[in-house]
Amino acid sequence: MSEASARELRLAGLTLFAVSFVVLFQELALIRWIGAQVRVLAYFPNVVLFSAFLGLGIGALLARRARSLLFAWPPLLLLMIGASVALSRIAFTQEAISEHLWLLYYDLPKNAPVVHGVRLPIVVTFVLSAAAFVPLGQLVGRQLDVFRARGETLTGYSWDLLGSLTGVIAFAIASFAHATPMIWFAAVAVVSMGFLRGVRVVAVAVVSFLALLCIVYVADTADAWSPYYALRKIDLPNREGFLILANGSQHQYAAPSRRADVVTHEDGRVLRTGYHFPYSILARPPVNVLVLGAGSGNDAAVALDEGAQHVDAVEIDPVILELGRRFHPDQPYANGRVRVINDDARSFLNRSGDRYDLVVFGALDSLTRLSALSNVRLDNFVYTRECLAAARRHVAPGGGLVLYFAVPAGYIDDHLRALLTDVFDKPPKVVTFGMHHRLYLSGEAFNRLNVAPAVPTAHVIPSDDWPYLYLRGRSLTPFYVQLIAMFGAIAVLAIGLVARPRENTARIHFDRPMFFFGLAFLLLETKSVTEMNLVWGSTWLTSAVVFGSILLMVLAGTMLMRRRVMPWRWAIAGLMLGLAANYLTPVHALLGSSALVRLLLSMLFVGTPIFFASICFALLFRDEPSTDLAFGWNVLGAVLGGLLEFSSMLIGLKALTLIATGAYVIAVTGQPRRAPLATDSPQ
Repeated sequence: MSEASARELRLAGLTLFAVSFVVLFQELALIRWIGAQVRVLAYFPNVVLFSAFLGLGIGALLARRARSLLFAWPPLLLLMIGASVALSRIAFTQEAISEHLWLLYYDLPKNAPVVHGVRLPIVVTFVLSAAAFVPLGQLVGRQLDVFRARGETLTGYSWDLLGSLTGVIAFAIASFAHATPMIWFAAVAVVSMGFLRGVRVVAVAVVSFLALLCIVYVADTADAWSPYYALRKIDLPNREGFLILANGSQHQYAAPSRRADVVTHEDGRVLRTGYHFPYSILARPPVNVLVLGAGSGNDAAVALDEGAQHVDAVEIDPVILELGRRFHPDQPYANGRVRVINDDARSFLNRSGDRYDLVVFGALDSLTRLSALSNVRLDNFVYTRECLAAARRHVAPGGGLVLYFAVPAGYIDDHLRALLTDVFDKPPKVVTFGMHHRLYLSGEAFNRLNVAPAVPTAHVIPSDDWPYLYLRGRSLTPFYVQLIAMFGAIAVLAIGLVARPRENTARIHFDRPMFFFGLAFLLLETKSVTEMNLVWGSTWLTSAVVFGSILLMVLAGTMLMRRRVMPWRWAIAGLMLGLAANYLTPVHALLGSSALVRLLLSMLFVGTPIFFASICFALLFRDEPSTDLAFGWNVLGAVLGGLLEFSSMLIGLKALTLIATGAYVIAVTGQPRRAPLATDSPQ
């Protein structure tokens, strides 16, 4: 290889690394920013994920068009940010209860415009977000084509994976450090200078990013960004305590909770009565109390006031814990009898062997999804048969379990009754305070309560395989069917426009193997991220580690293929065996006392099919005559894979592996045997 060719490849590699970094970092930044601005998008962060894949795929299909679109990227990103701020000023209401959404607009003035229906902001965000990724996808496709022309296809793909992996790690670090959106988008602007070329392009980018940062600075009203929410503390002039707003919605009311506290507002008195009610039934004060979803400290303050000798307070959000430590009027977290644990409820229940006189589930219903790769909410795995069974194992003899929930829909109430009936072998006793706040009481501690048991009528009980408390039953509701149809129609229309023949341009042919590899990969990735949160807990770190591990496994498989090519039949056999093992292995089999053992088992569980899939993909990708088009069809397949993830609401999470297996079979059927010859060696 000549010095000029080597220099060209180095430049292409660094460009590909930088743009792939920006793609992942921008995607994660938009997911967090848009969810905090547009209330309903906090429940659908995968809208940005789908749109990112669509935009990248469309851009890659345009890679061979003469005109570069990169000049349009900063203005398109600015348009997306501006639109999200404009949409944040509108109160979008839910038309039907197909899935319960907390659309609480506490931060908007009373005269804010109201729009009935939530589809408009979802579709607008999908289209604008996709547009913001098209120029980046075109640049990725062009750089991959540079490597293909030099016989270094897998080297280029490795640069792409390495940049993506670094982007995930960088955003995880930013989340851990509670970085603000100003820092996120400033990082995007700085790194983009590594691939923006030309005076005009750079000038447009600088002006666009300065305007974008000004909008973000003005629109960001959060006091702090936790790994989950944009949080604000609101002092109440005519009421004791303070409110915590998450993404603009009222999330918690940190109130004086002890019986001796002066509470002048009626809401505070009702809330305090509900907190103390379970303790009034007990034959004696509890010695040990576990609070799951401890929030800013109300439950812990009540337990201390009722005579508990030890309280374990588990809360997933570190910033909410800090607000409780600093500002709660009763200062429960400063008491030596309270142990504060920043962790996910399932993770704590998996690790702890302690037993308690009272296990309290605080108001754990969240305002956000578990991750952009999942239709599962942050709290969904708390309200499953397996989680409540784990909680029951922590209840000491003669103890009880208390579950608080604000129940607006009858079927959610019925799901909770069915869950507790299944776990405790008898219906719970239910007491209502206020309009919707209910206490579900189970266990021997509440046998004295003279309330008729709440017999459930539900036929579907949420489980770890179907963790959809907020859905009425196993079905794709009209709401989700319409969303899938809208996303699909937009994708088909966009691909149709791009694939139309132009002058001196051949028609873009459908690449079946690349398309179905993308479909299957995203399904596996989605399922893996969701299931690993059962093993490690639903914390931001888990999602980042799993997502990063999957990219690392793909990178490892690709790098291996550059040095020693695995025979095609071995790769296919490994993929199918890995998928079978993944499907047949119950997730709870990974739960061990040793973190190292869990880590190794998790890597085998998730990594084996991903590793062999990456080898099969590399064998196909190295021989692609048009790597830009192959990349485009691959990410467009991922869009369909993301839409198929909705089917878990009907068939459950585990069955996604079967769909992925079918997609892989379609992808590899009829493919010629790949000769085990070394490729991508230095020329």
